[in-house]
Amino acid sequence: MANMYSDDEYYDDEYSGYGHTGDPAMDRMEYTVPEPVKKFLQYFQDMIKEGNVYEINNLYENSFPKLTEQFFKTSPWPEAEDIAGYVADDPIFLNLYRELYFRHIYARVQGGPTVEQRFESYYNYCKLFNYILSADTPVNLELPNQWLWEIIDEFIYQFQAFSQFRSKLSKKTEEEIEILKRNPKVWNVHSVLNVLHSLVDKSNINKQLEVYNSQGNPDAVAGDFGRHSLYKMLGYFSLVGLLRLHSLLGDFYQAIKILENIELNKKSLYSRVPGCQITTYYYVGFAYMMMRRYADAIRTFTNILLYVQRTKTMFQTKSYQNDQINKQTDQMFVLLAICLVLHPQRIDESLHTTLREKNYADKINKMQRGELAEFEASYTFSCPKFLSPVPPAYDAVNFDADALHKEPLRLQLKVFMEEVQQQLMLPTIRSYLKLYTTMPLDKMAGFMEMPAEEFRNHLLAFKHKMKNVVWTKGTSGLEGEFQSGSEVDFYIDKNMIHIADTKVARRYGDFFIRQIHKFDELNRGLKKIQL
Repeated sequence: MANMYSDDEYYDDEYSGYGHTGDPAMDRMEYTVPEPVKKFLQYFQDMIKEGNVYEINNLYENSFPKLTEQFFKTSPWPEAEDIAGYVADDPIFLNLYRELYFRHIYARVQGGPTVEQRFESYYNYCKLFNYILSADTPVNLELPNQWLWEIIDEFIYQFQAFSQFRSKLSKKTEEEIEILKRNPKVWNVHSVLNVLHSLVDKSNINKQLEVYNSQGNPDAVAGDFGRHSLYKMLGYFSLVGLLRLHSLLGDFYQAIKILENIELNKKSLYSRVPGCQITTYYYVGFAYMMMRRYADAIRTFTNILLYVQRTKTMFQTKSYQNDQINKQTDQMFVLLAICLVLHPQRIDESLHTTLREKNYADKINKMQRGELAEFEASYTFSCPKFLSPVPPAYDAVNFDADALHKEPLRLQLKVFMEEVQQQLMLPTIRSYLKLYTTMPLDKMAGFMEMPAEEFRNHLLAFKHKMKNVVWTKGTSGLEGEFQSGSEVDFYIDKNMIHIADTKVARRYGDFFIRQIHKFDELNRGLKKIQL
């Protein structure tokens, strides 16, 4: 069986120019499925039936993209009806095949999916999740974690894409608007939330994580479904999906609360899928930033960016998943830069070096100079694509069709920019405070060219803004205690400012010891190499 299908069995080039004529009847008559694709699909189906997860993963991650490159680079894969005969009309396989078929249309086909394809993809997900969730006993299906993560990830991405699509009314024909009006339940926010919460409940994942965190055996509370790897991992990935969904809807408190049983500050056996790991930290860090918990946001971004730096060779192969990971990494560097401008603190040397590169250094310098336009541009580049949970009023006569889909972003940007404006004076105040140990309030107000009373308000704002809730212990990311994050502290006695430098002298010892260990490890590795 293992020899039945091989990537290298490439077929003649006559098929690689295949594309739909636009008339489904003509397509079916003219189109024959290339032989290697037939063999691949039959072997893929056999492996899924056997539950050979290792081989399914290989076919999913290597063979499918290779065949896509060769035969369907910018055109759709054959429709499920065209290949049904080769896989004995196996409903589960066809369901999974359609998931890949629609995902490919979203990612690669020029012009993207039509309204009908968006609907069909939604119904296909409903079918797949119903099959998994409505069974009385766990279904006989094993899929690799990477695929399970990407099913959840793609499900939310397509919901996000649909929400944006339906809000852009100016480019719609009347027929399209009519279809959208008639189908308010398709890609409805409640049905998406319902699927994710049902997967979380079915798998008992929260109970499992609680027991796992207290060093117990998760299987003891998992139940029949939760012990099954398919349900357990879909439950876990759905928690991350809910984090993403709540963030897209602008509910940052709920976004972090949903993960309260996931220890973000520990390496977990659940986080072996890099895409899931990076998505989790991106949205958690972003939520912390919007909640003005800058120290936690900086810690979250530095943790994941160091992980990406260590494993960056994994993300160099060309695939749309890796493109997404590389884009998210870039966004996180910009978010880290924003947080460090608003809340300066020391970070890992290697990340600091990256931020000193021209692209980021320019942004940081402009933001430090208080250029609001740069804050806006950086935020707009690095924030998620916010959504409105409700469809637009299709019948409204006087509306700005363009403003509609940008409204959620404008709202979040407004909140963020208000916070930035409140902090604009702080870098200047900080630079003056660093120069003195005592200073009359009037005199420093004179340096700042403002009335003493107004300057006193700015000093109080400095005190207030530099105090953040910071996570210290516990599983929930919402826990924490108030800490001052400023490297200078001060108090005002009558009309005199007394300043204390709280900055701890830099310790170079740790840095040298780390480098010596690295060098030692490198040396041992070199000795083992046999020439």
